[in-house]
Order: sequence, then C-alpha cells, then structure tokens
Amino acid sequence: MKKIVSLLFILPFIVAAQTENDSAAIKHFSNEILLHGKGYEWLSQLTRNIGGRLAGSPQMVQAEQWGFGVMKAAGADTVFMQECKVPHWVRGGKDEAFVLTEIKSIPLNVLALGNSNGSGENGVTAKVLEVKNFEELDMRKEEAKGKIVFYNCDFDETNIFTFESYGQSVKYRGGGASHAARYGAVGVIVRSMSHATDNNPHTGWMGYNDSFPKIPAVAIGLKDLTVLHDNLAKNKDLQVSLFTYGKMLPDTIGHNVVAEIKGTQNKEEYITIGGHLDSWDVNEGAHDDGAGIAQTLELLRAFKALNYHPKHTIRFVLFANEENGTRGGKEYARLAVENKEKHVFALESDAGGFTPRGFSITTDALGWAKIDSWKKLLAPYGCTDFLHDGRGTDINPLYTAFKISEAELIPDSQRYFDIHHAVSDVFENVNKRELHLGAVNMAAFIYLVDKYGL
Repeated sequence: MKKIVSLLFILPFIVAAQTENDSAAIKHFSNEILLHGKGYEWLSQLTRNIGGRLAGSPQMVQAEQWGFGVMKAAGADTVFMQECKVPHWVRGGKDEAFVLTEIKSIPLNVLALGNSNGSGENGVTAKVLEVKNFEELDMRKEEAKGKIVFYNCDFDETNIFTFESYGQSVKYRGGGASHAARYGAVGVIVRSMSHATDNNPHTGWMGYNDSFPKIPAVAIGLKDLTVLHDNLAKNKDLQVSLFTYGKMLPDTIGHNVVAEIKGTQNKEEYITIGGHLDSWDVNEGAHDDGAGIAQTLELLRAFKALNYHPKHTIRFVLFANEENGTRGGKEYARLAVENKEKHVFALESDAGGFTPRGFSITTDALGWAKIDSWKKLLAPYGCTDFLHDGRGTDINPLYTAFKISEAELIPDSQRYFDIHHAVSDVFENVNKRELHLGAVNMAAFIYLVDKYGL
C-alpha cells in the first residue's frame, strides 16, 4: 500500500516533467522554423519558377525534379521516386461563353472543368435551363433535351467552416455533366465552388458516366453568374454559346517524390507526412497545394537541422496527381501493401497555407485520450480545433489499406475558397508567417505521435 501511495504521489510530478520537456522540444521546433525556415522561399521557387503543374504537363516533370533536389539538399537519409501512371488532360485553348441577346453578345468568364471534353471549334449553342439542384433537374427533365443546363447551386454562406459548403456543392461540378446528359442536355454551366466577390471562375475535377454522352462543362465566375441569371429571368428562350477545347490524352508517367529520416527504434514502422505536388493549369497552385509541399519540405529541413532522431522512420511525400485522379496516393498505398510495410500514422496538409487552427483526425478512443492531453501543448501555436473523422485525399488510400490513425492540418478556411482552383491562387496570396506557423504545428504533432503513438 505504501508503494502504491508513493507512486500516486510522484506520478503528477513525472507527468509535469514530461509535459515540460515536450513543451521545450516544441518551442525548439518553433524557433527553428520561424527564425530559419525556408518553406516560403521554396514555395516561391515552385510557384514562380515552375507555375501550374497539372498531371502530364512539362511542369509536372520540372516540379518532381525540383522536389527531389530540395529533399537531397535538406539532408534526407534517402530520397527516391515512385513511378505511377497519371491522367493527361489538356485544356487545349481559351474557354469562352457568350450570352446571345437580340442587341449584343455578352461574354461570360468561364473555365472548362478538368477532364471535360471540349465543344470543338464550332462550339455549342443552345437555350439554357437554370436549376438549383439535381432534384429540380429531375423534376424538369423533359425540358433539358437539347439545352445547356445551368446549375445555379448555392455555396452555403451560413457554414462557418467553409469546407462544409464545398462538400455540399461539389457534386454539381463532379457529376453535373452526366446527370444533365442523361436527359439529353448538350452542355453544362456550373456555379463556381466559391463565395468570392470577384469574377474568377473556379475549375476542378469532374467525371463522366460512360453510359451518357460526354458533354462540355464549364464553371462560371460569380458576377457573370448574375448576368446569366438576370438575362434568363427576362428571356426564358435565351441562348448561350460555349467554346471549350479540353481532351484526354493517353496516360503518362508521373512520380511520388519521397524522402526519409530513418527511425532509431522502430525503423521498419512508418509515419508519413505529405502534400500534393500537382496543381491546376490556370494558376500557380500556391495554396493548393504548394503550401502543403512547402510545409512538408520545411519539416524535413527543420528535423535535420535540429539533429532530431525520430523513433519511427518518417517519410516526407510529395504526392502526384491529386487534382484529377489521385493516382499518387493510391500508388503509395498499393506499394506499401505490396512491400508489406508497417504504417502507423499519416499527416497531410492540403487545405491552404492560412493561419493554422487545428487538425482533423481519424483515430480510436485511446488516440483521442492522448490528443486531449496534447491540446495544451499545441494551443500556444494556434491549434485549438480538433475535428473528428478527417482524412486527406492522398492519405485516405493508406487508411483504407492499414486502418491507421490519420490527420490533416486545418488552417483558417474563410479565404480558401476565394482562390481555390482559380487564377488567383498565386504566391502573392500566401503569408509567410501563416505558412510557417502551419509547419510549426505539424512538426509538434509529428513529434508527439512519434514519441507517444496514436
């Protein structure tokens, strides 16, 4: 009994000492990144020197080679590439649309959706059917034949976490073309997935159902959306002309770029950190996902600079082809299974380089108990929001294969969909301190997972 009482007496002091040591370690990471971080510099190189990096493009190849060189220079124990087949979609020309009125032709700012088929040089000219959602289209399906369906679907302004609005609306971009083609539509215009106040259209992935015609599909800027809506209110027989030139070329070769810091105790157990190296073709991909790439590389640099020796082997992965195929994440998981690797945790950054707010996490009850004990360590660096059931797109195949705990960095989301998949996603819209604070919190989280498990 005396021994038990003694242990109960000293346990709080042991826990306090561990917490103090962890706090000091995290502060050490923070100081290194905030004082000496190169993430912002690397982001400038990736976005300004290389630019848009859609899968299959020459810029994709340049980005892979650049990432390999940065990882080598940062001192990784090993750097290698994982080959994977990636889709090769090209925009093919300038996307255009025009409202045809009796008086004049009014241009609309549009972008073809990724993976969509073009209209051809002669374009598609047809009357327009405006609907708010799939349910309305289903009820009015007899009206859709031979028309361009205009999905004027709300991007819910009432959601404080804006990814919820995106999740509610993105189905119209992804599946709207085939849903309309089912009823004989000849083209689709989709409200951009944004609440921006500018007129930039937002492209993004879409897919076709092979059972229906593969009709052209575009996203429209929000100011011109109002122009189209107002003209339709005046004239239900209004016509619009679409001109797009997109096409799919044969699959080509891309690569995941992978670096490692070898573990000291459990070197055959892997912790993965990553973001995706590709972006859309119309922008620099600074927030999506240049920021995640810069933060991943910064963690590698900081860990090596501080001579940090993790218990587990840490992999830093620049994933290929997240935007229009997720082939890189799938191949990474496939090879992990094929090679009989043991993966214990994965962390992704693919929600922008804004001020970090927390993490979206998938783990079990024991894992959440640990996270609860870590909150006071992360709070000084801005991360106070811990959401359940979050898995990044590139690491989700790893979760499916191994059912490991996973997490995604959650930055402040208020400005993200202003620039997401639009021409405005450029280096100048990333703040250096916000970007590096994200890396600080990622480093802290990885340190705690490596030390205590999750």
